[in-house]
Amino acid sequence: MRASPATCRSCDCGDLALILSLGKLPLANRLLAQEQLGSPEPTYPLDLVFCPGCSLVQITETVPAEELFREYVYFSSFSDTVLENAANVAGHLIVRRRLDSSSLVVEIASNDGYLLKNYQHRGVPILGIEPASNIAAVAQQRGIPTINEFFNDELARGLSEQSQQADVIHANNVVAHVADLHGVVAGIRTLLKPDGIGVIENHYVKALIDNVEFDSIYHEHLCYFSATSFAHLFAQHGLTLVDVEQLPIHGGSLRVFFQRTDGPCSLLAAGGSNRVEQLLTEEIGWGVKDFGFYQDFGLRVDELRQELIDLLLRIKREGRSIAVYGASAKSTTFLNTFGIGSNMLDYVVDRSPVKQGRYTPGTHLPILGTERLLETQPDYVLLLTWNFADEIMAQQREYRRRGGQFIVPIPVLKIV
Repeated sequence: MRASPATCRSCDCGDLALILSLGKLPLANRLLAQEQLGSPEPTYPLDLVFCPGCSLVQITETVPAEELFREYVYFSSFSDTVLENAANVAGHLIVRRRLDSSSLVVEIASNDGYLLKNYQHRGVPILGIEPASNIAAVAQQRGIPTINEFFNDELARGLSEQSQQADVIHANNVVAHVADLHGVVAGIRTLLKPDGIGVIENHYVKALIDNVEFDSIYHEHLCYFSATSFAHLFAQHGLTLVDVEQLPIHGGSLRVFFQRTDGPCSLLAAGGSNRVEQLLTEEIGWGVKDFGFYQDFGLRVDELRQELIDLLLRIKREGRSIAVYGASAKSTTFLNTFGIGSNMLDYVVDRSPVKQGRYTPGTHLPILGTERLLETQPDYVLLLTWNFADEIMAQQREYRRRGGQFIVPIPVLKIV
């Protein structure tokens, strides 16, 4: 089955195969103010496709970046798991790369400085590049040097001409978000010192498929990478994949390390090249280049939908109440795709004050503070930020002690 006439974002192949169509959905992070509830919401097609040329999984629709990212509601510092992950990788790189006051660490889409502060506290010079004006302002207030712009090769050349080449460049959960994919990767190469190292973290496409993580598909996430598709993309820009790690964060992620092909490549860790070779071989084994691996994904999403709706209907017939934890991008895709809203759910809670007082896209559920769970003690909470389940369960001990139960839909539907 063919998708749209679009070509691959990485290799320009035009023979894209449709994996899943979610229809037309609202923008995942476009939370609404009360006065906006009566106005029509813009919706856009959301189709997931596979490229047989380079194995990149991607969506076909490109919403302008200015509409998605200039004002943003996701602050990384509200997740303890994200903060711990950032501290660990920064500490590791400071030691392995022998970073000091003469070094420079740059982060693309640096958010509120959650990662860069770990280097700053150790005396390593830093620079953040963050397109969202509201978030860049917070970072600057916290003392994190931040350029409020979208990153591309032109910006990288300007910095390089000012002798601001980087020993380390981080790009966490951003390369998958950019329409100008080649411009960003070219810019990373431009900004890297000859012996510098780039570090990218992104959701792993195998986890997406294996665990039916369809809610990770939204208009901000243009690409869903494997090590194979990363290596193909890097090679087009004179970059070599030198190490790779698989991480549990965000439901399953890849952390890839790469260096300039023309530079003195020094593996980040002993056995780095072996890990790359092993994972590339594993990916061939599970079918990263074979459309057959992906083609039943839509059927599995439909099965999950029916199973969850049956459960929610049974709970409602029993006269019990259900709230939601997490006004995340995932929750927008989840609720709108499954057609679940105020007919079954009472409200949403979220830890971020930036989201509280607004309403969810499409479904128009009120977003409240997490204290509301103890104030109203709903019988069940549908956990849509399931990727932080352990962290949230620990934070909500009292709610659970009083008899409250969580419904965790992914990777396997269960009640906790």
